[in-house]
Amino acid sequence: MTTTGRQLGLIDRLLADGQRALETVAGAPAAARPNPGRDTADVALDDDERRHAAGLMRINHVGEVCAQALYMGQASVARDPATRDHLLHAAQEETDHLAWCGDRLRELDSRPSLLNPVWYAGSYAIGVLAGLRGDGWNLGFVVETERQVEAHLAEHLETLPPADLRSRAILATMKDDEARHADEAEHAGARVLPQPVPAVMAAASRLMKAVAYRI
Repeated sequence: MTTTGRQLGLIDRLLADGQRALETVAGAPAAARPNPGRDTADVALDDDERRHAAGLMRINHVGEVCAQALYMGQASVARDPATRDHLLHAAQEETDHLAWCGDRLRELDSRPSLLNPVWYAGSYAIGVLAGLRGDGWNLGFVVETERQVEAHLAEHLETLPPADLRSRAILATMKDDEARHADEAEHAGARVLPQPVPAVMAAASRLMKAVAYRI
């Protein structure tokens, strides 16, 4: 949902953000791009492989829920229209990721995290706080977030069952997108986040991954 060319009031923005939250947490977001794994053979996995692949894809689905919330929270307080448009464009591509991960979870006979409303609410609040620091810090938060996501996607590509080529195709495309989002934010004037912010973000990510793998 973009708002380029139209200025929204506070109430309009709150309603739009509320609708986006419901679509992310409880709906079935539609991807604008084809699923990268759609033309890849879906090889049968044994029970352990299927559970492990589902756990990894649930983590990535949660990551995309959090990305939606972060970007929407940051965009809601962005001062520069160009920064806001950058965040909303990135959020649209993250919607593709969310839809693809949801598709793969269904194919694996699994489900998203039961804690998605909690993940969304917490990430939205963090996004607002990051955005209130100013657009340079706002974009710096994007860079750090995307670099950490890129790293955990690389880890998942290493640990996925070798036969799960469909999940692998999805994660490889996501990894390329995340790297591009980080590069674009750097070029747009991102500031480097000081410690301990990156370390706290990494610790929160580890907690999320440990919980989302199972719940």
